[in-house]
Amino acid sequence: MFDQFIKNIKEKQLIKPGQKVLLAVSGGIDSMVMLHLFEHSEFEYGIAHCNFSLRGAESDDDEAFVHEKVEQHGTPAYFETFDTTDYANLKGISIEMAARELRYEFFERIRKQYEYDLIVTAHHQDDLIETFFLNLSRKTGIKGLTGIKEKKGKLIRPLLFASRQDIEKYATQNYIAYREDSSNNEVVYQRNFLRHKILPLFSELNPAFNKNFMASVENLKAAYDVYAAAVGSEINEILTEEKDQLLISISALQQSVHSKTVLLEILSGYGFNASVVDAVCQSLNNVSGKQFFSKTHRLVKDRDALFLSELKNDEDRFYYIEKEDMELFAPFGISIERLDVKDFVIIKDRNIACVDLDEVEFPLLMRKWQQGDYFQPLGMTGFKKVSDFFIDQKIPLHEKENTWLLCSGKKIVWIMGHRLDNRFKVTSSTKQVLKIEIE
Repeated sequence: MFDQFIKNIKEKQLIKPGQKVLLAVSGGIDSMVMLHLFEHSEFEYGIAHCNFSLRGAESDDDEAFVHEKVEQHGTPAYFETFDTTDYANLKGISIEMAARELRYEFFERIRKQYEYDLIVTAHHQDDLIETFFLNLSRKTGIKGLTGIKEKKGKLIRPLLFASRQDIEKYATQNYIAYREDSSNNEVVYQRNFLRHKILPLFSELNPAFNKNFMASVENLKAAYDVYAAAVGSEINEILTEEKDQLLISISALQQSVHSKTVLLEILSGYGFNASVVDAVCQSLNNVSGKQFFSKTHRLVKDRDALFLSELKNDEDRFYYIEKEDMELFAPFGISIERLDVKDFVIIKDRNIACVDLDEVEFPLLMRKWQQGDYFQPLGMTGFKKVSDFFIDQKIPLHEKENTWLLCSGKKIVWIMGHRLDNRFKVTSSTKQVLKIEIE
């Protein structure tokens, strides 16, 4: 496996002579095998380890294990501990996504600070297969089916040629110590469910499944190159640049036989997912002014064009919820439902607000809270400053800074994720309920 490892790096020019690389080492079998391979190579490297604080003492033991390994070899090493659960709650994202964001932000920071050329992860063949099926289940285009790339910007994955079985065999033959992550045996995470429940069935169906799958991915990559060239020529006819924004011609887009595919290729590069693109396509023949958001960009539907611009300042961002809207995609996922009062039951969930539909004025506005904001907390007759409410609830600073308000006109309807305003509550005279849920 070592010879194949070196051959793979040289043939694909993953690491060029003189480059210094930063290895992502968790202490698990994959990263410890990768570390062993680099220890026996001539490449200059350091390691980075993340403690995500998700498994209590087990996470700390992983960190101690990697520390011990580093001390034995005198390897430059960088360690960081995160409160991943708190970060996930703050961002409104899954634990897996939170860990991913924290991990790569840390790696890139260390890479720049200590002048490493590349970041190296221990992703292998089985990871690529799992990613394929995850993307397939989440609604993806052909690009999402081409799997994990061996090189993307400053990130390389030199073990994609090896299967998990190859890695386990190498670890056994070379007496490589590693840490077992107990969560890898759980099926609560999507990737583990695939790993333990689904993919073994494919191997039972065909023992050569992994080999054939990798060949199929190579075919998909070749097909994508042809597809990308064809779509690229259409994009050039549709997309123009004007000052600090991009213009997508609606008429030119609608003339395309594959308008949705072309639009997905344009917008996916700016953080818009397939669901948002579907909503944009449905809006093309509607009135102007409809807005769509990714985490980094805003798309505005005008009469003749879609205007795409970068969101500069998070504090100045605002989002509208129109009367007919059923969902919003930024700054986080929101679902909207209208219920007849007879179908309404009280829901005690800080991420759900149920209000009297007749009391709100559309469009509703979402914005960050500001000093001087006040509202009437649910169950109270008097008004309270939002800042005082935060103090009473002992809400930490970082959470305050990321709190959004839902407003009707100049009135606050909901301190999102915290407290409803009493003026909009459901009462005995309510006829219809507006249910808004943070997903």
